[in-house]
Amino acid sequence: MRSMMFSALGMCLFPVLAVPAAAQTVHDEGVWINATVMGPIADRLVFFAEVQPRITDGASRLSALLLRPAIGWQVSKALTVYQGYARVVEPVDGGRDRQEDRLFQQATWNVGKIGKLEVQSRTRLEQRWRNDGDGMSLRARQMVRLEYPLHAGSRRVALMGSAEAFVGLTRAEWGGTKGFDQLRSFAGLEIPLAGRSTIEAGYLNQLRNGAGSRTDMAHIASLTLFLRL
Repeated sequence: MRSMMFSALGMCLFPVLAVPAAAQTVHDEGVWINATVMGPIADRLVFFAEVQPRITDGASRLSALLLRPAIGWQVSKALTVYQGYARVVEPVDGGRDRQEDRLFQQATWNVGKIGKLEVQSRTRLEQRWRNDGDGMSLRARQMVRLEYPLHAGSRRVALMGSAEAFVGLTRAEWGGTKGFDQLRSFAGLEIPLAGRSTIEAGYLNQLRNGAGSRTDMAHIASLTLFLRL
């Protein structure tokens, strides 16, 4: 089973290594810190709210601050659907900050287990507007997440891996990609805290479709706190 876990992680991270040799690849380093609070509201009504500062350019400056709340409905024990909103602020030196507003719809599906390997799917559709141009850009995101517990029990450390593909469906005046946008691949650990809360820490690789034949690759130290009420 451990070999299955590492094989699955390899499948998640393989696209990171599959950058075309002819493309110019620009590398960067960063730190992303995320804090997410989630829990019930009433009956099957649930919520989550997250804040995420992103530090890039060689981990030297704040390049984006993301605020993202959502309200959801538990269709079943395995499936929850959400309607949410996100505000993304990107500081611009010597100019007006770039601001993006997003509406998004999300479906989170706990697919089940393959032996001890836990599989989850997250599908998200985003409608995006920015303050530096007109129009809406539509983008789809699909993530597959894998967990493999290192010991038994609900409070356990687990190996984690995920891959999330971003595909632009429409462009706007301000930009946005049509077609492949980016791929995020993550490998790390899930560590239990009090109650059902956890910390996820590891390495995130962000592979983005840049201008022309350029590929942007960010190597990110990722730390996420999940507070489950």
